[in-house]
Amino acid sequence: MLKKQLWKLGPLLAFFAILVFFWLADRTWGQGQFISARNFRVMMSSAALIAVPAFGMTIIIISGGIDLSAGTALTLCGTVLALMLKHAPVAAPETLLESGSMQFTLWMGFALLLMVLTGAGCGMVNGTLISATKVVPFIVTLGTMTIYLGIGQILSQESTVYAPKENVPDWLNLCYTGSNAENYLIPPVNLFGSEITFKIPSSVFITLFLAFAAGVLMRYTVFGRNIFAIGSSESTARLCGINAPLTITAVYTLAGFFVAIGGLLYFADVKNGNPSDGTGKELEIIAAVVLGGGSLSGGRGSIVGTMIGAMIITAIRNGCGLLSIPNTYTLIIIGCIIIVAVVVDQLRHGSPEWFFRMITRNPRGNS
Repeated sequence: MLKKQLWKLGPLLAFFAILVFFWLADRTWGQGQFISARNFRVMMSSAALIAVPAFGMTIIIISGGIDLSAGTALTLCGTVLALMLKHAPVAAPETLLESGSMQFTLWMGFALLLMVLTGAGCGMVNGTLISATKVVPFIVTLGTMTIYLGIGQILSQESTVYAPKENVPDWLNLCYTGSNAENYLIPPVNLFGSEITFKIPSSVFITLFLAFAAGVLMRYTVFGRNIFAIGSSESTARLCGINAPLTITAVYTLAGFFVAIGGLLYFADVKNGNPSDGTGKELEIIAAVVLGGGSLSGGRGSIVGTMIGAMIITAIRNGCGLLSIPNTYTLIIIGCIIIVAVVVDQLRHGSPEWFFRMITRNPRGNS
C-alpha cells in the first residue's frame, strides 16, 4: 500500500525536487529571482498554456490513443480567433467599433463559438478517422497534424495574423502577470496584512475550473469509466457492451474542445495567430501527461498528475532561462526526463522482462 502511494506521489515529489534544485542553483549562479511572487505568476500562467490542452490529451491517452495534431490544431484555433477579431465590424471606414458595443459583443461571441467548433471539429475528424479506418492513432494524427497546419497557413496567408488593439477586449488579458491589479480576474489577495499581495493570473482560474470538470467527468460518470475500460482493453470493453467507436470519437471531440480553450489562452498570451507556432507544441502536451503519471499503454492517467507534469516542464524551462542556459540544452534536459518517466512507467508494468530476470537471479545463476 505504501509503495502504491509513493508511485502516485512520484510526479509531485519530482516537482518539488526540481523547485529546490533551481532555487539553490539560482541563488548560487543566478540573481535569486526563481522563488519570487512575479516568477511564480509567470510559471503558473505558462503552465496553464500547456495544462489545458493536456487535459484533453490525458483523456485520449487513458483511452489508449494519442494525438499528434494537438499543437497545430491549437494554433489553428488561435488563428481563427485572430482572423475574426481582425475582420470585426467597423462603425465607419476610418474607425473601429468600440469593444463594448452590442454589435461587437455579438461578433465576439460568434468568434469564440467558431473557435470552439474549430477545435472540436478537428478532434471529431481525428476520432472518426481512427474509429472508421482502424488505423493506429499515431498515423492518423500524424497526417492531420500537417493538414491542420496547412489549413491554418491558407487562412492566414502564410503570415502572422495581428488583431487591431482596439478589437481585443480587456478581458482577454487572461495571461497577464504584471503588477496592475485591475488586469486580474479576481482582485489580488493581501496575505499577512498588507506586506504580501498574492496575484493569480486569470488563466490559472480557467485551468483549475477545467481540471475540476474533467476530473469529475473521468471519475464519476459512466463515460469516464468507459474511457478507462477501453484504454485497459478495447476488446473486453466491447464484450461489456461499450460502443467503442462512438466513445473514441467522443473522446477526441472532447479533447478538441480543450485544444480550442488552449487556443484561446495562446491568443491571449501572444495577441496574434500564427499556425506555425503549433509545430512541436504537441510534444510538450504529451510530455505533461507522461510526466504526470499517464501511461502511453492506456488505461491510466489523472488530471491532477497532468497539471503537475505541466508545472514540471514550466519549472525546468523557467529555471534554465533564469540561469541563462540555452534553449537547446533545455530541450535535451526535458527530453531526458521524459525518457526516464517512460522507463519508470514500463518498470511499473514489469517490463523489460530481461531486467527483472536479471535482478531476481540468485548468486549461483539459477533463476
